Amino acid sequence: MADLQSIIDDFELIDDWEDRYRYVIDLGRTLDPLPEEAHNEANKVHGCASQVWLQTHVADGADGPVLNFLADSDAHIVRGLVAIILSIYSGHRARDILETDALAIFRQLGLIEHLTPQRSNGVRAMVERIRREANAALTAA
Repeated sequence: MADLQSIIDDFELIDDWEDRYRYVIDLGRTLDPLPEEAHNEANKVHGCASQVWLQTHVADGADGPVLNFLADSDAHIVRGLVAIILSIYSGHRARDILETDALAIFRQLGLIEHLTPQRSNGVRAMVERIRREANAALTAA
């Protein structure tokens, strides 16, 4: 999975939106595989037009819980958007996740205005789900 700064840098180099969409699709191909048994109703992200599954792993960190995510989608472009979201949040402390505005990063990349309303809603649903998971991890700690 690409790190967030690499994605931001790459977006700055790509001017054409068709090329940016191809890049987003390529990012989706870098996702770590989600085990087949994790493609279940409990992991399904509701609010997405495409099917999206998110599996959360919480680990104890020195400064609070750290969340790692695996995710998948049945749509190529959505898998790429998922890859960007995971680059923002996966491997970070729950507290940092709650303080990070993924939608601002999507705006910085110029993605929000180029997504269909359904895809924008799906991005928001995924971010909200990750934030709920981070909140739950903090509450349980």
